[in-house]
Amino acid sequence: MANVRAHKVDAAQPSNGSRAPTAARLRKENAILQEAENQFAVLGFEGASLEGIATAAGISRHNLLYYFPSKEVLYRRVLDDVVFGWLAGMEDVWREQNDPVKALRAYIRGKLRSSFERPNAAKIFAKEVIAGAPRYADVIAARVKPVLAQEVRTFEKWAKKGLVARVDFTHLMFVIWTVTQAYAEHQTQFAILLDKPALDESDFERAQEVITRLVLSGLGQKVD
Repeated sequence: MANVRAHKVDAAQPSNGSRAPTAARLRKENAILQEAENQFAVLGFEGASLEGIATAAGISRHNLLYYFPSKEVLYRRVLDDVVFGWLAGMEDVWREQNDPVKALRAYIRGKLRSSFERPNAAKIFAKEVIAGAPRYADVIAARVKPVLAQEVRTFEKWAKKGLVARVDFTHLMFVIWTVTQAYAEHQTQFAILLDKPALDESDFERAQEVITRLVLSGLGQKVD
């Protein structure tokens, strides 16, 4: 996910759109985005404040507004970072077009890795969607829907070749998204139930094995 963030920030333009951003600007934007991600994950859009984010980032509110002119602009930028990272990971499914087992193992591993390394990303997105996506429905429709359609077409090709059993592939993707992101959204509950202070990498490895086994079995694949 860190590489996705760097790519996203590199693509950012200064407010006047006339120059490429400097290294110093990119560092400052990254610091602001990190604090914004932390606070939006905990407090949501309404609860988080520009003052609180600015203070955590070690700058003034006025300085923050130089980089992001409103809280909504900053919030959408954070969500862009989250969603575009996930979409980049979805490419694993269709890149291995002749090997669904390898593709799905890589995809599930990547989604769980994201939940482990960057849990606040899933929490922000979940809060937005639970609220009815009032500030991000347009991006979900414009950017996520076409990628999902592409993934479903790949599954259909696999099914026609006899590589996977035919199920409702759209809902299969919904299930994979939900269960992998749950390890970020509900990590506190899972840790409590496991009598642990927090989930660790071994928990995610075990989750990966279970989820992968269930998905592949549902697609008619033999799992060792």
